[in-house]
Amino acid sequence: MNDDRRKNKAHSKRHDGKGRRPADAAAAAPEKPGLRARQAAAKILAAVIDRRTPLDGMLDLENGNVAYRQLGDADRALVRAILNTALRHLPRIEAILDTLVGTPLPEGARALHHVLTVAAAQILYLDVPDHSTVDLAVEQAQLDPRNRRFASLTNAVLRRLSREKASHLTATRAVSVIPAWFHERLVAVYGKEHAARIGEALLEPSAIDLTVKSDPEGWAAKLGGRVLPTGSVRLPAASGAIPALEGFEAGQWWVQDAAASLPAKLFHDLAGKRVADLCAAPGGKTAQLAFAGAKVTALDQSGNRLKRLIGNLERLDLSVEAVEANMADYRPEELFDAVLLDAPCSSTGTIRRHPDVLWTKGPEDIDKLARLQERLLRHALTLVKPGGELVFSNCSLDPGEGEDMVARVLADNPDWRIQPVEPADWPGLESAVSPRGEFRTTPAMLPATDSHAGGVDGFYAVLLRRNN
Repeated sequence: MNDDRRKNKAHSKRHDGKGRRPADAAAAAPEKPGLRARQAAAKILAAVIDRRTPLDGMLDLENGNVAYRQLGDADRALVRAILNTALRHLPRIEAILDTLVGTPLPEGARALHHVLTVAAAQILYLDVPDHSTVDLAVEQAQLDPRNRRFASLTNAVLRRLSREKASHLTATRAVSVIPAWFHERLVAVYGKEHAARIGEALLEPSAIDLTVKSDPEGWAAKLGGRVLPTGSVRLPAASGAIPALEGFEAGQWWVQDAAASLPAKLFHDLAGKRVADLCAAPGGKTAQLAFAGAKVTALDQSGNRLKRLIGNLERLDLSVEAVEANMADYRPEELFDAVLLDAPCSSTGTIRRHPDVLWTKGPEDIDKLARLQERLLRHALTLVKPGGELVFSNCSLDPGEGEDMVARVLADNPDWRIQPVEPADWPGLESAVSPRGEFRTTPAMLPATDSHAGGVDGFYAVLLRRNN
């Protein structure tokens, strides 16, 4: 082939029939509705899975992911639905994609994996038209230079998934939705059956619970809710916007998971007593302490979080002393009658509402956080006067951040002991009380009803008393 013929052939390959290059033609075509939402979902999913970036930060409307912030309200809601669904079902989605793709994707195709995962989550679990999902995934592949060569594969895999989704859902029903490292820890602590129930509970979004100032039965009737064994009111799924509900403006209740309301309820009479809430924001437990009549000192090392806490308490017509400080360095002039330490933790008990946690955390994080909690607890003990009480709590499912750590601290502090919780005092939650009298809830507790979701956050809480 002579040089002129080579040039003409190359020229014809680089242009379409209208004299435009393919990339130019794609750029000139109108953007398909919903494309940017899927692109944002794939990018954010990649950040969670590959870089272990927490989801909440990326979905923040002020400082979050740029692609997400540029979307309209409806598309942002879709992105959240896709991400939460994909993360809840991730092991099953990946097992299905492995079957459909056949041979492993090459190393450079990691971005394609996230495109396929986003699409599979929609086809398998969301009420989105399959044809639209497939079309937009293929478009994503074509527009990404890394994935363009896999556009035909994307089309074939997702069309087959659409045809065969019922059989794939059945085939993967036994696949645990919990990553292997955490599943092993759950089985070791709770046994296979309870671990499996926890995994299934994680597939359901968390309910909205309210802590009410008084008359939970009355508020349940007004709001169509259900009174839980904690005294919380659980709202039905379709309750509407929280600020629009009766009682919000009047400050008669606040949103707080039922399990999160337990720690503050373990104290004995707090009326008139000086109480420190050492990691106070966002303030649900602070509000409980203040409403119980305590003189509350609320600590947090973030000034912005304290401002939000104060704003929340103003709506509730409650007041506290707010102190911006790192609790590890805090030394009051006078010891407190009681202290609440709801410590920073791995948050593995909150994975119904934060399904990214198990993909952004690992066993090394649990160990690191347990060491931090131990330091904080040892310091918190020094802030309580003789005869006083301390409640330690967190939203982890791992005893390394709870029972084991507390036992280690108590072994070094003989003037402190566990004040056991009595199961008979908590009808409906008896199974959450350990033989030592500690509280341990899991997402598998509290069954659902026809009108209200079941489950609670996983929480650990223990009441400690200092000898006189």
